[in-house]
Amino acid sequence: MLENTLTIILAGGHGSRLKPLTAHRTKPAVPFGGKFRIIDFTLANCLHSGLRQILVLTQYKSHSLQKHLRDGWTLFNPELGEYITAIPPQMRTGNNWYQGTADAVFQNLYMLQRSGTDRVLILSGDHIYRMDYAQMLACHEESKADVSLACMQVPLEDAGQFGVVDIDEKNRITKFEEKPLNPWPMPDVADHALVSMGIYVFSLQHLIESLTEDYNRSESSHDFGKDIIPHLIKTSDVYSYQFGGSAGRVSPDGYWRDVGTIDSYYEANMGLLDPLPTLDLYQPDWPIRTHQIQGPPARTVPGLSGKQGIFINSMASAGVLITGGKVHHSILFPQVKIKDNAIVDNSLLFDGVEIGEHSQIRDCIIDKDVVVPAGEQIGIDKKRDSTRFDISPKGIVIIPSGYKF
Repeated sequence: MLENTLTIILAGGHGSRLKPLTAHRTKPAVPFGGKFRIIDFTLANCLHSGLRQILVLTQYKSHSLQKHLRDGWTLFNPELGEYITAIPPQMRTGNNWYQGTADAVFQNLYMLQRSGTDRVLILSGDHIYRMDYAQMLACHEESKADVSLACMQVPLEDAGQFGVVDIDEKNRITKFEEKPLNPWPMPDVADHALVSMGIYVFSLQHLIESLTEDYNRSESSHDFGKDIIPHLIKTSDVYSYQFGGSAGRVSPDGYWRDVGTIDSYYEANMGLLDPLPTLDLYQPDWPIRTHQIQGPPARTVPGLSGKQGIFINSMASAGVLITGGKVHHSILFPQVKIKDNAIVDNSLLFDGVEIGEHSQIRDCIIDKDVVVPAGEQIGIDKKRDSTRFDISPKGIVIIPSGYKF
């Protein structure tokens, strides 16, 4: 079954709500958790689920993503029919870039028809979660569904951000509405709704027919959630696969995050520092693969002042050097340097960031290769910060890549 499944990862998202972190990279390529990129979680799910034929559909600012795929994910054997291949828009159906999630797949029907597979798994490359897709594929086969949607329970007040579904006693979807103004609750859980995760399984032929029909509908926005799925509910057997639970090798907590805003992204990273984090990066049977530099171990050493480097409830990657500074409740990506008497609190520091002597950094996200000069204060006086940097609604200061003080 798995060898006859083609996986398509939609990874062309502009990520406008994550600016300035997406000023020079697409959303799936944004760093996360000290050493990863967001797309690593979806790719690791594919790897551990036994999926070996993967197309990554790229579009906006894709250089960083394509470089990451080359450096970190060139691990399959083409001689065995295995691959992870980045596919930019090729203008096979016209002169447009991808116009929507469904259009992105439609523009690559040529590759689907040549794949020799029986079914297609469609994923998003910009969510943080663990999932065994093999279980969903098995349920898809068992139910003899035309299409299967992965669904999860969310609080009713949050359901309007998703496609909300209703199901019968056999898990067949009887109703679907994308981002409704008044989402309806689950029959047996009044304060929660069942929503689509944007994960789909199609039989190959059914997908080809659905995309072709959608392409010829002039009023369509060519989006799976807005157009394809609502139409198929009326004409096909569409089933729900419920995410989470005790089965399989992944955590039963049902962790899934759409880190689409600065605040949700920051909170998901900070959640990794909880005493018992919901997302356990140290789960030995489901490791998250990535590309990482061959740097020396992280280290704390005394500064010239004689003060020891201090590192409290934080994460540090290869090449981090804390020389007489203090780091508390923060995540340091590779090759970060914290100088004498500097203080870093509740912050994310990306690759190559350097914090100068006596500087104070609080509630910040500092993108790659920024050198903060000695004595600088960021996150202390938000009014002053707002004249220089972007600040999120919850007060997180974001310093863009390569910023010069």
